[in-house]
Parts: sequence; structure tokens; C-alpha cells
Amino acid sequence: MFMQIDRRGFVNGALGGGTLAALAAWFPAWAQPVSPGIASTLPTVSGNDITLRIARQTMRIDGKVSRAIGINGTVPGPLVRLKEGQTARLTVVNDLDEDSSIHWHGLILPFQMDGVPGVSFPGIKPRSTFVYEFPVVQSGTYWYHSHSGLQEQLGHYGPIVIDPAGADPIGYDREHVVVLSDHSRLSPEAIFRKLKVDPGHFNMQRQTLSGLLAGKDQPLKERVEWGAMRMDPTDVADVNGSTYQFLVNGHGPRDNWTALFKPGERVRLRIVNASAMSIFNVRIPGLRLTVVQADGLNVVPIAVDEFQIGVAETYDVIVTPVEDRAYTLVAEVNDRSGMARATLAPRAGMAAEVPPLRERPLATMKDMGMGTMSGGAGGGDASCTAEHAAMGHCTLAGGDAAAPNHAAMGHGAGGMDHSMRDFDVAPQVKRDPSVQTISPMPVDRMGEPGQGLEDVGHKVLTYRDLVALDRNPDVRAPERSLDIHLTGNMERFMWSFDGVKMSDHHEPIPFIEGERVRVNLINDSMMSHPIHLHGHFFELVTGKGDRAPRKHTVIVQPGGIATFDLTADALGDWAFHCHLLYHMHAGMMRVVSVRPRGEAA
Repeated sequence: MFMQIDRRGFVNGALGGGTLAALAAWFPAWAQPVSPGIASTLPTVSGNDITLRIARQTMRIDGKVSRAIGINGTVPGPLVRLKEGQTARLTVVNDLDEDSSIHWHGLILPFQMDGVPGVSFPGIKPRSTFVYEFPVVQSGTYWYHSHSGLQEQLGHYGPIVIDPAGADPIGYDREHVVVLSDHSRLSPEAIFRKLKVDPGHFNMQRQTLSGLLAGKDQPLKERVEWGAMRMDPTDVADVNGSTYQFLVNGHGPRDNWTALFKPGERVRLRIVNASAMSIFNVRIPGLRLTVVQADGLNVVPIAVDEFQIGVAETYDVIVTPVEDRAYTLVAEVNDRSGMARATLAPRAGMAAEVPPLRERPLATMKDMGMGTMSGGAGGGDASCTAEHAAMGHCTLAGGDAAAPNHAAMGHGAGGMDHSMRDFDVAPQVKRDPSVQTISPMPVDRMGEPGQGLEDVGHKVLTYRDLVALDRNPDVRAPERSLDIHLTGNMERFMWSFDGVKMSDHHEPIPFIEGERVRVNLINDSMMSHPIHLHGHFFELVTGKGDRAPRKHTVIVQPGGIATFDLTADALGDWAFHCHLLYHMHAGMMRVVSVRPRGEAA
């Protein structure tokens, strides 16, 4: 059953002192129910020698207790605060009865310290200790989490803030860490079993007969066509508000986590998506959000009203509330089945109106990989870049490129009679039942805001809006190009790269130290995939030249292409995977191996 938001309960249910005191013990200092912000007097774990202890515990959400895995007794874990230039030494104690690990997401470090069992180290055995030690060579907002089994879903995550060695180019008066996540009282193993038996088990937003009769959603003809292809346009998220509660700093919507400010202050919000499966659309009605950092790296400030944040991405934004009133921070999941909610306020106990959930989106022809058809005859694709048009991935809007010969491509004569499983389009993809569809005409979607955000009536961030504040460290042209298809069978909950699951293929993707490679991620599924490469940053190909935005995680929209340029500058074996936890667990993961020049393959 979906989480129902009781507005009166929100407004009138301000936490009293006794309730606050009772809740305080469940949360670390930075995530207390009412937070004054991160200050030098606020307890964190910092310095050159830090101890983190992993253990089973419980957590309380909206007054209900459920089981969890925490760090140092809390969910989320403590804020790890480091400084650029120091050497970090982190002793991790595993008090679980199973193996565990910590991956330092987005940190550049030796691969032996990256924390991925079976790839970069053996893991941390039960009742044992592992010491991570590495130089801190960057600054910004990052996070840490388990890379063992499904532990991340149970609360095994926490934020990292790294202060720059010199002056911070971002000016602010107060800062808050905002960690978004999802939690279910079902065990993650039970969730995964249900997805394997019925991938649509948690989708309670399907189209209905009553909706058809009322003229809602797709008309009958489209429903029949989509049904014939065994496609469900409401299949936007695998696990959603039917089982999840969506959290801000470990607090449920009714807990009303509150971040304090003084009117006129520049408030920095360090926003981390630490969820297992939830892509959030973030906004604060009544406030503009100035994005100043993406994935820990500074960008040219850009003002927006909303942005989509994929699993494992981070964004830093500046807000300047000038009125003496409360504002609601809304993190609505991308299928609109629920939201995480918090409050920015001058004083404790205040609350603002919580907007209702917006109408859930439906997948389109473009989401099926028929992007060049969706804009009308001869219209081309508004998100297409000249580089991608030259590679044949899309047609420039209003351009001179010839219309694609659908029949020659094996896509049929028109309409919906297109082959959705034409392996000639992607010859490197394994011909396997695990590959349900191959996008016939994928297009560059880096200039689009995400499903359901195209017509919201205000400015929504896109990747193409991002411009690096500093010149890219490597501006060489790529030496070669590599296509990687994101593949799956949504009816069987099977996920892979190029049709091959991690468990079936142990040969890594090879790179040579220092080489420059252009990687085209081609999404052959109807779902968004946040793809993360360990140990590296890459430059998104969005037409920004030597100021291309550098990231470690990128959302590849359904039926779309996301392209980045990579300098393989970190020797060793690195995980490369979809950061939707159950997709990775089902097989959408590979190893990238960077070897010294001259070494035999």
C-alpha cells in the first residue's frame, strides 16, 4: 500500500522535546531530528585515525522499529570528515556474522583500498578488522557504503565531506548534509526473490480499465500495441512506494527532519543519493537551487528549480531563504509512488505545506529506443549533438541527415512494427534469452531532465547544463571508442552488460594505463540505469569542450545513449556497474582492468 501523506499531521505534528530526545539516540550528530548544520563543534569522525564498527541493530522510522545494519550504532553512519592532502587511516571492525566491506564511493585511491570483495580485496571476515589507508587527493561531497551482498539496503552507508586544502570557491554561511535513501521492512533477500518471481510485483500503478474508460493514460490502440510487445509503460521503478519508505538522513516523512537557517544566509546542502533502488527528483517549492558541485567536483553555478539525482550521485546546492518561514524539501521518486520529505526552517517545530505527489509518468516510444521517431517526421532529435549524429546514434533536429531506412535496418515498414530484438544493431551483444530488447534507434538524452520532468513548468537540471569550474586535466582526443550495451529482460529480472552477467563472465574490460577512450553507454532497456565506474572520473560528452563536467556516476535514460571520455589513469581492477542494487546483484556489473603500457594482455 502506498504511503499516504497526511498534510494536517505534517503541519500540526511538530516534534515535541520529549519526542526529540527519544529519537536523538537513533541518529548520529549530523543527522539529529533538528539540525543546526555542520559546525566545528558538531561531533564527526575525523583526523588521521578513524574507527568504524559495522553491526546489526534496529532503526526507528516514523515511529516504527525495523532491523538494520549500522555503523558505530547509527543509521545512517557517522559523517566522515577529511581534508585534502591528509593521509586517511580508517580501521573498520566487522561485528557481523557474515562478510562485509566499505567502498569509499567517488574517492580516488589505490585499488586495494577501494573495498569491493572479489575485485580489489577479499572482504572483511566476520569478527575481524581491516585497515584502509590512502592519501586524500580531492575535496567535495562523497559517501561510503557496503559492497557486500545486499547490506547497503539495510542501512550500511554514510556521508563523507572532504574540505579543500585551500580556500573553498563556494561561499556559504551554513551547511547541511542531506542523505536520501530508501528502506523496507521486508528483508532485501525477500525483495530480490519477489522480483525474480514477478518483476512487476511492486508496481501498484499499472493502467486500469477504469482509467481507460475515464480517458486517462494510453488510449486503447496504444495499450494493445504495447501489450503485444509485452511492454508496460508504467514500469519505471522496480521497487517503489508500495514497499519502500523514503528517508532523509534516516528520518521518514512524518519524522520531519528539520534543517535550521537564519533568513538571508547562504545555505549549502550537500545532497547524497544513498538509496538502493530509488532515483529522486529534488525541489524546494519557493526556493531556487543553485547547483555548485556535481559528484564532488565544482561546476559553474547554475540556478534551477528541480534536479534528478540518480542512485550514488551527489549534488551540492546553495539556497538563500530570505523569509522567516519554513520550506519543504521534496525528494519525489521518479515513478511518483512516494517521497522523502524534510523541512528548512528558522526554528524547530515549524513545517511548510507538503505538495501532493504528481501524476506518475508513462514510458514512451523514445524510452523503447525509438528516439528518432518520437519527434515527428523529419524533426530530428533536439537532444542530439553533432558528435553523436556523426556516429549515427541520432539525427540532428532540423538537420540534413537522411531519414533512417527502417526496413533496411530490419525495423519494419513503420508504426509499431519495429524489431525490438535485432542483434544486427548491436553485434557484440550476446544472443541470449536474458536480452529482451535492443534499442532500434537510441539517441543522446544528456540534454533531457528525466522521465516525467519534461513538462513540469519550471527549470530542471540536465547534464548538458553542467560546466566544470576548472579546465579538465586531460583534454586529449580519444584514441579509441567503446560501445557498451545495458541489457536486460524485464520479464525475468535479468540484467547485464552486452548480454553477459557478471557471474557468467570474469574477463575484465581491458584498458591501457594513460589511454584516452570514448565510452558510449547504450541503454537497450526501458529503465534508467545509474552507471558507476570505480577509481575514476570521466568527462561527459555534452559539447562543453575542456570544461566538460566530470563525474563518477551517470544516469543513462531509457532507450538513450550517454557518452563519456575516460583517461585510464588508475592501475588495477575496478568495479563498473549499475548502481541499482538489485540490478547489480542480478548481473549488471563488470570489472575494468587498467594495465601498465607494454604489459601483455
